[in-house]
Amino acid sequence: MCIFVAFTFLGILFCGRGQSLECPFGCECFAITRSVKCVSADLPTLPQSIPGYARTIIVTGNNIQRIEADSFTQLDNVTNIILSNNRISEMASHSFSALINLRFLDLSGNQLALIHPQALSIPGSPLQELNLSCAVFNFSALTDLTTALRWGGLRGLLRLDLSGNNLALLPPGMFSHLPNLQQLFLRNNSLVMVYSGTFSGTNNLELLDLSNNAFRTFDADTLQELGKLGNIRILLGENPYTCSCEIRAFVIWLNESKADVDVESVRCTSPKKLTDAQLRGLGEDAIGCVAPVQGEVTDLTLQTSYVFLGLVLGFVGMVFLFVLYLNRKGMKKWIIEMRDACRDVLAGYHYRYEIDTDPRRTSGSISSDVCVIRKSLCRYMAYGPIIPMGIDILLICSGQ
Repeated sequence: MCIFVAFTFLGILFCGRGQSLECPFGCECFAITRSVKCVSADLPTLPQSIPGYARTIIVTGNNIQRIEADSFTQLDNVTNIILSNNRISEMASHSFSALINLRFLDLSGNQLALIHPQALSIPGSPLQELNLSCAVFNFSALTDLTTALRWGGLRGLLRLDLSGNNLALLPPGMFSHLPNLQQLFLRNNSLVMVYSGTFSGTNNLELLDLSNNAFRTFDADTLQELGKLGNIRILLGENPYTCSCEIRAFVIWLNESKADVDVESVRCTSPKKLTDAQLRGLGEDAIGCVAPVQGEVTDLTLQTSYVFLGLVLGFVGMVFLFVLYLNRKGMKKWIIEMRDACRDVLAGYHYRYEIDTDPRRTSGSISSDVCVIRKSLCRYMAYGPIIPMGIDILLICSGQ
């Protein structure tokens, strides 16, 4: 009995020492849970000689700058790797290609600036969940990530988290090579709009999280893109929506869309009178937008033509007034001369009328008076027939 107890004690001792020898420096290895933990050990590189039984590797809070192509070798059993908050800035080609059974990869909280196009390429496409929240360093890294998602062969990816990366835009077709993607998290970014074709190829998407971004409204292209996703769960809350007339199309979409939207969280942030008001069911009068009259057609082109015509007529009028101003002296002289001519003609008519109606006048005296009138009238006929004259005046001037 004593011999058996001694052998048992020695076996436990040797096994314990063997396990401690296998575990990398600064890490803790647990054979029962098949996990390895290297937390806040200030490691400059990823630990080597990880036990072959490990299924879960947790390396967080270290100072690892780069993931090499041979960082993980002979680890066929590993299914979960957590590499968050390690200050990782670069991923080489085929960084995880040796992990043929990898299902879950967490790279959150890093500073990825250089990502090789085939950094996420794993034979057989086993990866199902990829966490890149707060991990993309700048816009250049976003371009690298888009290329890595395209060339990574991630056809089996089901869940992708890109939250907290200060993304201002999403390139069209960024997720087109993830045909089986079911959950996409884009919350806590700086997105202001969604371009047409952004979610093309994601036919199996079930959840889209766009909450806590910079959306003030959604234009027609964005609403059309969201409408293509079908009856999925869409989170749109905690955005700074401006409830003006421009948001009318979005309100109509909320009321008519078949998608499952978190309408309770979709609320106005401005103007002040509508702060915290729920968008769904918001009337057009409330947002300062008058509904168009039935049958009324607003032709912007026609309105523009009227404005242009008014400008042209105004310009012509100004030119006409300017020409009159330049010829003001000549016009004044011409008007005065015409006035005097008309006055003399009327005086001649009046004088002849008096002569014709006076029975005491002899025919001889009348003839002499007519000759006087003839000279006066013919002198002003040189100005042209400005006013109509009778046939009698013309006969007088012709000597008849």
